[in-house]
Amino acid sequence: MTHRNFTQRLAPALAAGALLLAGCASGPGADPRDPLEPYNRSMTRFNDKLDDAVLAPVATAYRDITPRPVRSGVENFFGNLGDAWSFVNSVLQLRARDALDSLVRVNVNTVFGLAGVLDIASEMGIERHKQDFGLTLARWGVPAGPYFVLPLLGPSTVRDASVFPIDWYGDAVRQFDPVGTRYTLYGLRIVDKRARLLGASAVLGGAALDRYSFTRDVYLGLRSGQAGAADGEYDQDGGKLPQDY
Repeated sequence: MTHRNFTQRLAPALAAGALLLAGCASGPGADPRDPLEPYNRSMTRFNDKLDDAVLAPVATAYRDITPRPVRSGVENFFGNLGDAWSFVNSVLQLRARDALDSLVRVNVNTVFGLAGVLDIASEMGIERHKQDFGLTLARWGVPAGPYFVLPLLGPSTVRDASVFPIDWYGDAVRQFDPVGTRYTLYGLRIVDKRARLLGASAVLGGAALDRYSFTRDVYLGLRSGQAGAADGEYDQDGGKLPQDY
């Protein structure tokens, strides 16, 4: 089976499965955005236990051992790779200005910023426009659907989860060879992203609130705000959690 056929079959299956779960899980007191809440809470507990046992300790060690300039370079490097996929999605959304910004960012940072380790484009005032295929579908009117927590990957929606294989296929990290280098980069990106959220984890852990509901509301608000970029309302910092970086 080719990757394209696999993607075409997987996306409808994910969506259908989630909708089936929604029919089983919804009740009179359910949040209309979260009819899968029993499943989502269970998966969140699983993800949290994995995070407590593995990801958070590794991310903490990474933050404590790695100098801040190096961590900034790692973040810039992966941001530059992400700009390439943002360029593709901005083209698909017919957002010419954003596509041009992303294209210029990739070229400037790759050539003059040591393959993206230095964010020269931001110093030049060229904005970053983060986009993915889920937001491209939102641009053309595809609703987000129910909130949906993915194993290991965390918060998502039925729409975003169903197109995950497409975003994965468009990930520039996939172009790195050999395979060992590719998976090293995947791991480094995960650890770097988790390290930048350690401050948010501390805030959530110390607050007297329902962590699940808070995370869900922030995520859905962020995705809704990014989808609004189709109307020129993109807020690059919208929905970001506090960082201890």
